[in-house]
Amino acid sequence: MVGKRSDVDVIERETLYQGHLKVHRYRFRHKLFAGGWSGELTREVMERAHAVAVLPYDPKHDTVVLIEQFRPGIFVGGHDPWSIECVAGLIEEDESLEEVARRETNEEAGLEILDLRNIQLMYASPGVFSEHVSIFVARVDATNAGGIHGLDHENEDIRVFSCPFGEALGMLDNGRIVVSHTVVALQWLALHRDEMRECWA
Repeated sequence: MVGKRSDVDVIERETLYQGHLKVHRYRFRHKLFAGGWSGELTREVMERAHAVAVLPYDPKHDTVVLIEQFRPGIFVGGHDPWSIECVAGLIEEDESLEEVARRETNEEAGLEILDLRNIQLMYASPGVFSEHVSIFVARVDATNAGGIHGLDHENEDIRVFSCPFGEALGMLDNGRIVVSHTVVALQWLALHRDEMRECWA
């Protein structure tokens, strides 16, 4: 049975680019389901720090807090680049996932987390990206959520707004929300909403 890291033989790793992202070219082979080894594969992989995403949810008012900001990848991909999504940020050295969740929720949405549930680990595009995202749902008081947030030294321009959970699902259904970790977080909450409202009552 294959499936472990030890079932991959890395023949060579070459650095092609090192900036905001790192790009490496790998030559490797791996064990096959039917037995034996694959032929040699060559693949470029983009690498950067892993991330945490947080969907702030107010169970008392059944509202979620979302953010909107410019995303260059969506622009280059050919779509309107102002993206509605949940809070997210990269993990800095020696930070726990929970610390990142609390820091980013405060920086990007101006909110304090009252409780936190880790719901999913995901790779958005595992054929080319090494980055994985740990997704959380956070209990917050969304009464005063809103305004423009973000860090000036990072040129962040983040619009914060709250909306009824049903309205957020509507944006998901009509294609207004396209960022993968936000799609996963909203769909998870759709499945577990009654449970979370009872747990966080």
